[in-house]
Amino acid sequence: MKHDKAVTIDGRYGEGGGQILRTALTLSALFAVPLHIHHIRGNRKKPGLRPQHLTGVHALARITGARVEGATVDSCELVFEPGVITGGNYSFQIGTAGSTGLALHTIIPVLLFGKTPSQIKVTGGTHVPWSPSFHYLEAIFAPTLKKMGGAVSFEIEQWGWYPKGGGSVISKIDNTQGLTAIHLSDRGKLFDLHILSAVSNLPMSIAERQRDHALGRIDHLGLSPCIRIEDAPSRGQGTVLFLAAQFEGSTGGFTSLGRKGKRAEAVADDACNEFLSFLDSKGVIDVHLADQLVLYMALAQGRSTLITETITDHLLTNVWVIEQFAPVTFNVDQKTGKIAVNGMGFQ
Repeated sequence: MKHDKAVTIDGRYGEGGGQILRTALTLSALFAVPLHIHHIRGNRKKPGLRPQHLTGVHALARITGARVEGATVDSCELVFEPGVITGGNYSFQIGTAGSTGLALHTIIPVLLFGKTPSQIKVTGGTHVPWSPSFHYLEAIFAPTLKKMGGAVSFEIEQWGWYPKGGGSVISKIDNTQGLTAIHLSDRGKLFDLHILSAVSNLPMSIAERQRDHALGRIDHLGLSPCIRIEDAPSRGQGTVLFLAAQFEGSTGGFTSLGRKGKRAEAVADDACNEFLSFLDSKGVIDVHLADQLVLYMALAQGRSTLITETITDHLLTNVWVIEQFAPVTFNVDQKTGKIAVNGMGFQ
């Protein structure tokens, strides 16, 4: 590693949100390096640890036998001293509608480098704002990670919406001896599109309206999309429209969630607007996947490159955290959206 002692992270850096904590925890656990993070989520209106962040802390503490200080709700300072990664079967409950996807993003890289395959079950929100939905993980993230040698699968048992949560996702993780570089610099032609329109404990006519409006928005593309409508099992109520676009050289996912007072047509518009905006850009992958891949690029063997539609503050902050732990330097071109790094070949 590039350091012989604890890494200290200021949680106010850059975007100043929960991603700083998640990435720092992951790399602390992977590299067996103590972490001291202060001013956690320092740029948020309500700073400090929330239940979904604590799930990541407790999960990695259990997986690595870590010593932890400050792991309480609203705590703005945390000490995390990891031990050895132990693969196996784990179950974690967020206890709120906190994102299962964000919790899994914290845990998966660590268990990829365990000595045995693992399985995790996380209970919380599966389709909630400001986080990757279950279907994004399944359709976009997992296939892309597989190209790097990371075999991860996802299964949903019950859907969880804000504010009730209660959804559950199972992820199976095959351990790896190392990841390979990835090159995502040529999007190619769009040749396939999948549309999911789903509701829980609401009239199916809402899902049908979402579907119909989305089809009208993309009719000019001349595609014959694969369409699925679902009445999803859940403790709460919610709606989602999810578009998964398959290009010759990449994939992209675009999600919109319903809420009280938001018309079905507006839900469809939000996802379609993101998708059509991406089509008009020179991006090869969407901004969310870029966020998720930079950590794996740093760990992989060889030089990885990607082009995203725009370089966000969130992405730049994530890159900064990675560089505090790993002996890598990212090259980021704000104008073209290109990101490159010579990975460290972590094993």
